[in-house]
Order: sequence, then C-alpha cells, then structure tokens
Amino acid sequence: MRWRAYGEHAALLDCDSLTQTIAAHATVSSARPAGIAELVPGARSLLLVETPGSGALSAVRELLSGADLEHPPEGESREITLDVTYDGEDLELVAQDAGVSIEDVVGLHTGAVYTVAFTGFAPGFGYLTGLPEPLRQPRLSSPRTRVPPGSVGIAGEFTGVYPRVSPGGWRLIGHTRTVLFDPRAERPALLAPGDRVRFRSAG
Repeated sequence: MRWRAYGEHAALLDCDSLTQTIAAHATVSSARPAGIAELVPGARSLLLVETPGSGALSAVRELLSGADLEHPPEGESREITLDVTYDGEDLELVAQDAGVSIEDVVGLHTGAVYTVAFTGFAPGFGYLTGLPEPLRQPRLSSPRTRVPPGSVGIAGEFTGVYPRVSPGGWRLIGHTRTVLFDPRAERPALLAPGDRVRFRSAG
C-alpha cells in the first residue's frame, strides 16, 4: 500500500486489493482515532480527512502499519435485510451462464452474507462483496439506458441495488421495494461501508 497527500488535511491510501481496502477501513473505524473527520473507501483506496491540527493522520499511519490488512477486524456492524422479488430481465441469462437453474441462482444470492465495501456511482448505491463464485459474471455487453429503481443486479465480484432510475450495465436478477436513498431522511443513504446485507426472497 502507498500513502499520498490529498490536500492540506487529507491523505489517500492506495491499497493492493479490495480486501486490503475493506480491512483498512474496518481497522480505522474500529479504533475510532480522535481527529478523523471522514473516511471514504473506494475499490482500491481509502481517503482519510483529519480535523486541522489534530495530527490524526500520523496516528492512523502508525495504526495501519502494524495492522493485519488481509483479515478485517470483526467489529460491530449493522445488518440489513432486503426483500427481493427475483424477476429480473437477466435472471435466465445468469442461470445459463452459471450452469444452474433459476431456483439455484435465487438460492445462491439469498444464501450469502454481503458487506458494503464502498458506495458510489449514484447516491445510495452500495457495492456489495461476498457474491458466490457462480454468480460472478461480466456486465452486459450493451448497457441499458434506463434501469428502474430498486433493481438488483450483479457485475463481476459485486452485487448491488440501483437506488434510482439510471443507465446501467449490470445483469438484473430482481427488484426490491426498499428505498435505498431518501434525501429528506435523517440518514439519506440506507447502506454505508461496513454494513452487512442479506437478501431474502419475497416470493
């Protein structure tokens, strides 16, 4: 991993893998060092912003230098269950490419426990890791111009839920009625990095 200055009061940690990023984020979140104002994880990076004059970035560097970044600490995390109707446009395609039945796709997707690795793309969109190997499939060769809100999709090693209407190239396997982003709510985004997520078939 490598540190880079990011303005006067921030630093960007470039990580070697997504696992390392998740571990670094979990380590800092669990330790809760005084003076860290913001943590923003990405697929291979972690942005840390300190309160001016706190010296928190130096403390975090020391903390992470001795941490096991291949095994994230357990810590406390929220667990969120999303009810999904598995009726996505690409459900049959996913089953065919995985070499399993549609029922097996549903069983694989609902049988895993996912972690929100990071958020982005659109407000409220979480990139969830933990997708079973047979469901790790490429994006569509031609993205859709309009994906309905609540659509549950898979792409590569991730699964996620589109919080609002947008273009998108993920393979769609179902939809949920759960609101992922509400700008009027006290906590606008339902999902945050580190949260655990389960999907439950709504029939």
